[in-house]
Amino acid sequence: MPPKKQPTKPGPIKGPTRKKPTSKPKQPLSLPQKLERLFTSLCAQIDGGHLTNAVKTCDKILKLVPDDTDAIQTKLFLLLQTEKYDAALALIDANNATNDRSFEKAYSLYRLERETEAAELLNGIKSKDDADQRGALHLEAQLAYRQGDYQTACDLYNQLLDTAESQSDEQADILTNLQASQKHLDFTNVEFLRALDSLPPSLTSNLESAPPPSQPVPTSVLANLASSSAPQPGDDPAKTRKRVRMKRVPKGVVPGVTPPPDPERWLKKSQRSTHMQSKGRKKGGGATQGVVADHPPASAGASGGHSNQKGGGKKKKK
Repeated sequence: MPPKKQPTKPGPIKGPTRKKPTSKPKQPLSLPQKLERLFTSLCAQIDGGHLTNAVKTCDKILKLVPDDTDAIQTKLFLLLQTEKYDAALALIDANNATNDRSFEKAYSLYRLERETEAAELLNGIKSKDDADQRGALHLEAQLAYRQGDYQTACDLYNQLLDTAESQSDEQADILTNLQASQKHLDFTNVEFLRALDSLPPSLTSNLESAPPPSQPVPTSVLANLASSSAPQPGDDPAKTRKRVRMKRVPKGVVPGVTPPPDPERWLKKSQRSTHMQSKGRKKGGGATQGVVADHPPASAGASGGHSNQKGGGKKKKK
């Protein structure tokens, strides 16, 4: 007989399969959209005080638009704020043709202690009629104060104080710098001379006739001298000495100048060659722990097995 067909259970009716909509590829942003996003991030980073990240954002903008004046000016401002003056000078030299940034360059040179170049730029700025003279006057006064020309610094600060707004941050800074310059000027012109007049004549004559004091040689100079005395390639290797690593030298020690330590510093004072025996004490004091006597005492077996001491001591238990 043919096998009986088993009845199939009714299952859920499947509907027509639906295809998922394919996602369209994202279109790349246009250049204005990219710049808008980068400038938005740049403003947020500057407002939040993230200046290092803001410099990186400026680099991204300049990579897209190398001659963007706003990005160049913002990056220069950020470099000056983060005290990266070498990078600021490089940026000014690379983009100085599009805009005159003599004041920013003079300020960077002043902070790098290149006063002569900064003074030359300031003279060029002062000769221009359309330039902002106020910032140049501030920088010129600071430069005069650093060079010790306190009279010029006082005159410039007084000139700035006359035209400054009252109760402003600029006025407070000018008053602080003016007070410091005036104190140095008073000490040089009045207080120093009064202090000399108050000294006795004998001391004054000795000061006038004495030679100027010798300046101490810095440790770095001595280290350079020690390194310059290193053996040359053509020297005999047997006569050359190994170069001293400055990282292993203790603080305050200069190789070749500081005397070597005492080789007997690990010995007791009584055992050093520089120790002098006092007359009141006898030689050959008590031996310390671990010292062996020159003539050890005779053992008990050498006297025939009997002890010379009285009492005999305690007997051993059997």
